[in-house]
Amino acid sequence: MKKTTKFRIGLKKATAELLLLLLSSVLFALAFPSVLSRWGFSPLAFIAIVPVFIVVHTSSWKFIIPYGAFYGYITYGIFNYWLTTFHPLAIIIVPTIYATYFLMLFPLLKLAGKLFPKYGYLLQALAWIGYEYLRTKGFLGYPYGIIGYSLATIKPFIQIASVTGVWGVSLLVILPSAYLGNALKNGKNKFLEFFTSHRIDSFIYAGLVVINLIFGFIVMTDYSDSPQWKVALIQHNADTWKGGLKAYERNFKILKNLSLEALKEEPEIVIWSETAFVPGVDWHTRYRTDNARFALVNDLKKFLSTQNVPYLFGNDDGQLKDPDLPPVLEDGSYNRVDYNAVLLYEDGALKQTYRKTHLVPFTENFPYKESLPGVYKILLANDFHFWERGTEFTVFETGGIKFSTPICFEDVFGYLSRKFVNSGAEVIVNLTNDSWSGSLSSQMQHLGISIFRAIENRRSLVRSTNSGMTAIIDPDGRVLSLLEPFTSDYLVGNVPVYTERSTVYTAYGDWFAYLSIIIGLFLFITGITRSIIRSVKSEN
Repeated sequence: MKKTTKFRIGLKKATAELLLLLLSSVLFALAFPSVLSRWGFSPLAFIAIVPVFIVVHTSSWKFIIPYGAFYGYITYGIFNYWLTTFHPLAIIIVPTIYATYFLMLFPLLKLAGKLFPKYGYLLQALAWIGYEYLRTKGFLGYPYGIIGYSLATIKPFIQIASVTGVWGVSLLVILPSAYLGNALKNGKNKFLEFFTSHRIDSFIYAGLVVINLIFGFIVMTDYSDSPQWKVALIQHNADTWKGGLKAYERNFKILKNLSLEALKEEPEIVIWSETAFVPGVDWHTRYRTDNARFALVNDLKKFLSTQNVPYLFGNDDGQLKDPDLPPVLEDGSYNRVDYNAVLLYEDGALKQTYRKTHLVPFTENFPYKESLPGVYKILLANDFHFWERGTEFTVFETGGIKFSTPICFEDVFGYLSRKFVNSGAEVIVNLTNDSWSGSLSSQMQHLGISIFRAIENRRSLVRSTNSGMTAIIDPDGRVLSLLEPFTSDYLVGNVPVYTERSTVYTAYGDWFAYLSIIIGLFLFITGITRSIIRSVKSEN
């Protein structure tokens, strides 16, 4: 009877804890753009992780790892549901990766609470920032879901990103969850007792928020007096890789017609999206390996030769792999490497090229061909298009304006836009194809992240996309103009060219994340050392 009662109590407790984790997953997803809200319910971010911290404190050590795996998988399955459109494997792979991250993070969060019973929530917040930063690094780097990005619409609050990057915003967002999770770990009855003993902490946090908001209101400014760059952004509403040559011809016709309409408003440049024109312009100009594709390339070049403004567009930039061999080898394969590239044409001639430097894992890049040949074959069988990695951080220049062009999800990595700005870019121009997702949530999440790149560097950011979100964003992250998604249309607007202020983030990058990790490691080591010393003393 006692065993049965104990089992029932344990089952009830585990069920309650799993439900709390599920609640946190839902709140986290709703804080970002989702099927329920175009921009997301941002205030939810401040309490979304409270259930996680409660479970971390109350669960036993034997459950903490499976709980972490459960939370990571469910959270990113809900948050990134749109990955199912990309490929069925994607919605399995990404949540599995995050299940692995969280099964490592949860024990650290619990350890922080054990080592520092009173102020462990501060170490937990630092550990969360460390996790957010480290998961953006390496082959699997994926910044979607960094909690600070959920506040993209609250402009005064996120201006601190110009100093700390998104990490400072994330810390201010995660602290209330860590605090409340600690306060509620012993139930509602102990909450007031906890608050009374930590009321100074609450006042300090409130003061930081007020200072942050004051800073935000002070630094935000009017850019109407800055030089203006008039751009035409063309959104042709098609996944350009689908449909073969007929689709490429149809898409080019749409791009051309929309561009001619936009030119009536006299822009200084016309910008198409990522891989808007698919047949490799340079390859088919140099090597006539496909007559039909060469004809389409020739049509494009004839059109560009008639234009009086520069054209910027994404393209598959094929180059010879081995210059000592012919373009087509004896076995019929191509002696070719491909880059996801941006081309600038001016006066009908190619002026500059940027080749993507940060490739999407699995779909654009898989460096483990030799060590994981089975996975590589599966990826090839699913028609993933692998690219070569570019090496130069190109700064384009036309009409006296200097700009750089992160491609696709390159604008979700702060270090890239920072490198471009430090190389001389006055405007950031992102060319993206998110049309594959068929999801407004996906496109809005991407837009929300890109807003931070403008703030971090105090540079305007332009987004030209296949199907959304095509936008002009000022240096304070305000969306000045925005096209409706999933429509074939164009946007002509003025982009402030602002270079009067440099930022701490542009100068020093992710220093705040590094500092959080260093302090966190120091506290963990100190706490563990202190615990060992106490244990030894108690034994003696």
